[in-house]
Amino acid sequence: MTGLGTREKLLAAAQDELIEGHGHLEMQAVARRARVSVGLAYHHFGSKAGLIAAVVEAFYGQLDEAAFAGAKLPATSWAVREKARIGAYVAFHYDHPFAPLVIGPLSRAPEVLDVETAFTRRQLAGGARMIEAAQRDGIVSADIDPDLTIALMIGGIRQALIGAFTGERRPDRARLTDDIWAFMAAALKLPAKAQIRPSRRGS
Repeated sequence: MTGLGTREKLLAAAQDELIEGHGHLEMQAVARRARVSVGLAYHHFGSKAGLIAAVVEAFYGQLDEAAFAGAKLPATSWAVREKARIGAYVAFHYDHPFAPLVIGPLSRAPEVLDVETAFTRRQLAGGARMIEAAQRDGIVSADIDPDLTIALMIGGIRQALIGAFTGERRPDRARLTDDIWAFMAAALKLPAKAQIRPSRRGS
């Protein structure tokens, strides 16, 4: 954690403590790991609940950069871009050691409820706008409700990730991306010309 500011050190230390503690941490342990006083931990975050919420918020900020607002996705077609977004979303969760906790035990923790709710609202609003734009361009069927459809899609993707993380064997990420995209294409009633062949399977 050399070169990080105090707040960033505490966030990194807290994330590591949460991972090792399966969703639990103590402020003293976080301060020791970050090599700062526990008083500084309280100064920056106010409480243990505030620190946990900040770690989850940082996670969602990174996810936003990887798959949403800050993502650099291919622009050859709408469908190619949106499938790539799903691939980036899956890859981020597969690669981030904190992801199983965020979509699992911590998602039910009262201290992160406001963070979860805010991120979900942003996803729903952005997703509905994406569908509406695709409807105006004639890509997505005009007879679907954007708000209902994106809610079903986001819920389905989250449940797919939960299943991937809690199953006996985590499915190949390309296979999971293909399966999620097939679900999305059906929900959006994409015409055949907008379909994409499945990805080449990886290990």
